[in-house]
Amino acid sequence: MKIMLFAAGGDIGGGKTHILTLARELSYNNDLRLVSFREGVLADEGKKMNLDVHVIDNGWNIFKDMKMALASVDEFKPDIIHCHGAKANMLGVIVKKLRSIPVMTTVHSDPRLDYMGMPLKQITFGSINAIALRNMDFYMAVAGKMEQNLIERGFDPLKIFTIYNGLDFSKAKSDPKPPKGKDEDIIVGIAARLTPIKDIGTLIRAFALAYDKNPKLKLLIAGTGEDEDKLKKLARDLKVDHRVKFVGWVSDIKGFFSKVDINVLASLSETFPYSLLEGAYEHCPAIASRVGGIPALIKHGENGFIFEPGDVKTFAEYIYRLSVDEDLRRTLAENLFKKAKSDFSLERMREDQEKVYKTIMRRQMKKGRQGAVICGAYGRGNAGDEAILKAILSQLKEIDSDMPFWVMSRNKKETRLVCKTRSFYIFNIFAFFSSLRKAKIFVNGGGSLIQDVTSSRSLYFYLFTLKAAKWFGCRIIMYGCGIGPIKSKLNRRIAAKVLNETAEIITLRDSISYEALKEMKVDKPEIILSADPTVNCKKASEAEVEAAFISEGVPPEIRKIGFCLRNWHSFKNPEYVAKAADYAYESYGLIPVFLPIELPKDLSAAERVIAHIKSPYYVCTKKHSVEELIGMLGSMELVVGMRLHSIIFATAGGAPTIGISYDIKVDSFLKDIGSNACIPLEELSVERLCKEIDFAMEHGSSRAKTVAEKLRKQEKINIEAARRLLDTGGN
Repeated sequence: MKIMLFAAGGDIGGGKTHILTLARELSYNNDLRLVSFREGVLADEGKKMNLDVHVIDNGWNIFKDMKMALASVDEFKPDIIHCHGAKANMLGVIVKKLRSIPVMTTVHSDPRLDYMGMPLKQITFGSINAIALRNMDFYMAVAGKMEQNLIERGFDPLKIFTIYNGLDFSKAKSDPKPPKGKDEDIIVGIAARLTPIKDIGTLIRAFALAYDKNPKLKLLIAGTGEDEDKLKKLARDLKVDHRVKFVGWVSDIKGFFSKVDINVLASLSETFPYSLLEGAYEHCPAIASRVGGIPALIKHGENGFIFEPGDVKTFAEYIYRLSVDEDLRRTLAENLFKKAKSDFSLERMREDQEKVYKTIMRRQMKKGRQGAVICGAYGRGNAGDEAILKAILSQLKEIDSDMPFWVMSRNKKETRLVCKTRSFYIFNIFAFFSSLRKAKIFVNGGGSLIQDVTSSRSLYFYLFTLKAAKWFGCRIIMYGCGIGPIKSKLNRRIAAKVLNETAEIITLRDSISYEALKEMKVDKPEIILSADPTVNCKKASEAEVEAAFISEGVPPEIRKIGFCLRNWHSFKNPEYVAKAADYAYESYGLIPVFLPIELPKDLSAAERVIAHIKSPYYVCTKKHSVEELIGMLGSMELVVGMRLHSIIFATAGGAPTIGISYDIKVDSFLKDIGSNACIPLEELSVERLCKEIDFAMEHGSSRAKTVAEKLRKQEKINIEAARRLLDTGGN
């Protein structure tokens, strides 16, 4: 590839290091030219590195800069231009307008804060940079936090790539730290500015708690800042100042971490901190707050520990646990070293950057209709519906990683942010029609959309979306969906007519939906029995599940029975569920855990039950990812669910289930997996629930795992059907 980097040229510190390191790494396998729009350190050091550096510095004469930049572009003929800094962004956008070359920029920091304290520059350069950013083809965000900021501010998620800074591991020692002597101190270390955003106070408080349990602990704090005096006073007040040492600014950071046994970070906000990589370089295990790009490096329980910002007690527990368990320290440290070296090295940074360039060039070459409009009940806070969307997006990306998506959502901002995809408000008719003109396929995305139990209006709306997709020439697939119930005869006739006229393939998640289509005489589309798309969602690791329970105050080691309830008009006897929960506790030692699938709606159903309960219990109140929910439910001895996706998640996680059916879709799922553990809500009784609990505890566990594997294989039908539709779709 021929790559041209535009740099503002006044970069110093981390910005300068990043640009020059990137340029050097890319120059090994590609033709590269670095254009600096200022004389200075960046250009001088680039020349010393034998890079092809062109300096264009005409002061305030932007027109001359532009003329010289175009001449350099015309001579070099780059495949892509990559900009760094405000002036480079401005000139890059002008080049983009005058030459057919894709232009991207790296967003190193929050553009709104770049000229803080300099009002004149903020008004001039800041405003010009803001306009230039909006006109870029693509964006490179340094860490996930910056990507999130861009999406929140309305930048197109499909044009944003995330890359993490790398560290040179070529000279790193492969051997772990030597064992500690019996009487040696265990050194906890942090390298950070002593500012409020780094929250060193939380670290000192956590250290004090851990020190009370292990007096061999010692804390080294490397860094300077305005909070230094306040932090020293805190250490004195907590009576640990004799074990806390402020070492000031450290130039030899590797030497510092070579003395550290546990690397920590308590920040309230981060992009991606180098100090974690620098600690990993010296084989230090890490404990860090869950902010910014940190979870991309640290996998909880596998190569370190993560805690919620400000959570002193959890932080202290992790410090203490590592301080007394040398084997655990070594295991986490070596796992972190391996991950950092493989995924966050300079070589990996270069490879990732080259992949991005190739992806951009590949996308630029594609013409005609592309991608999918995805319609469903998204953006309403229901974890089941959001899991469906996540599964569909993931599976369609397996077919074509460059595929663009437009998702219809009740909460377009949240959908854009969580799924990193284009989204528009579900009832925005103009955005809907615009997306249909561009898309190749229309996906009626899972769930039970074709039904009139909610209302006939809902049914007519979703039928209209199918008709509109047909009018605009999209291929149409109904993806792992449920059908019905449709109670009105007129609605059944209308639905049958629309489905026969529009859908080309219908994949169904249950057999009752299959029978419903046969009864309605829907026979024009290809109809296939598959499974719900969510059964192939991955579950969180054991350590991540443990952390999720801890965040809810649930001891992860207890034996649990899960309850996933919802308010429904015929759920009139919550005391029956309470008595069954008490029975499970008294008979099997299972502690009830109420885990909502849709927040906050499901919490009120749980509250109605716990008003009658006598056994100890826990109520989860936080929003968890799909992966965490599958892991949490799968870790339970038994799950009692009203929500369909609570039963699907539990089954996918390998836990036995009992269904309380308020809807035919619950009956159908349990019937299809060969389970009789389904109690109609109108027939709910304490005796029936207790009987099903007894049966599940005796027979359920091994069978649940077999069912989960069968469902995963059956669900693959959905993606194969979509692949066939796309392969035969033309342009």
